[in-house]
Amino acid sequence: MTILDGKKVAAEIRAEMKKKVEEITGRGGKRPHLCAMLVGNDGASMTYVASKERACAEVGFKSTILRYPDTITQEFLLEEVARINDDADIDGLICQVPLPKHIDETAIVMAISPSKDVDGFHPVNVGKMTLGLPSLISATPKGILTLLQRYGIHTSGMNCVVLGRSSIVGRPIANLLSQKSDYGDCTVTLCHSHTRDIRSFTLNADMIVTDLGIPGFVKEDMVHEGAVVIDVGITRVPADTPRGYVNKGDVDFDRVAPKCSFITPVPGGVGPMTIASLLQNTLQAAMQH
Repeated sequence: MTILDGKKVAAEIRAEMKKKVEEITGRGGKRPHLCAMLVGNDGASMTYVASKERACAEVGFKSTILRYPDTITQEFLLEEVARINDDADIDGLICQVPLPKHIDETAIVMAISPSKDVDGFHPVNVGKMTLGLPSLISATPKGILTLLQRYGIHTSGMNCVVLGRSSIVGRPIANLLSQKSDYGDCTVTLCHSHTRDIRSFTLNADMIVTDLGIPGFVKEDMVHEGAVVIDVGITRVPADTPRGYVNKGDVDFDRVAPKCSFITPVPGGVGPMTIASLLQNTLQAAMQH
């Protein structure tokens, strides 16, 4: 059993990107610039944006965080998006979710220029990804594919079961794994909350990708020997720790891991790869501008 160490791979990617940025700026090129919009004071969002800011600093990107009170109007936020779209110095724009209930997240995503949509959420990028065309791919699915590549896990012909049908992870990773590529060519089954007898699907899976947000959902009797397990789920579970909680994945790791050929831990698996992929998308966007 091999642990897919996302923390280690993400560090390698950041080191590679730092070298690339030094080459670009060394010949007089523009330093990539990522802008994050943060509305309100959601603790998890603030932590996540701060980690993105640190990662930008490490690789030599310019970064800007725009903070807004949770009382701002949707109209004002749309005006801010339009302003950043027109700012030639900014290459990538993300608007951290969740947003306050009075703001339509879809409207904000649709307003971001596809060329600056480094989250890969805009319909133009989703459509290009679905057709197998060059695009900015949603950061978490991209991070999963990168992990498979870095560990040399060739997936051609595998039966893959994806648990969860979100537009951010489940559906895009199902699409990417089904495409013709060295790290695709899977036969993909997408399971969700209305799937009957999920275990009958997972037991026949050579690879399971789970993003349910249900701690410990995947048990050892749901996984066959030698399977690859990618755990995207992360949930704060109350615990007697200094922080008052621990982060748990969808997989009952201690019992499932011994049966696997490869498995991601939580934390330290897919999470760090998401931020690394966001940086890769920003660099890609910068080079296309």
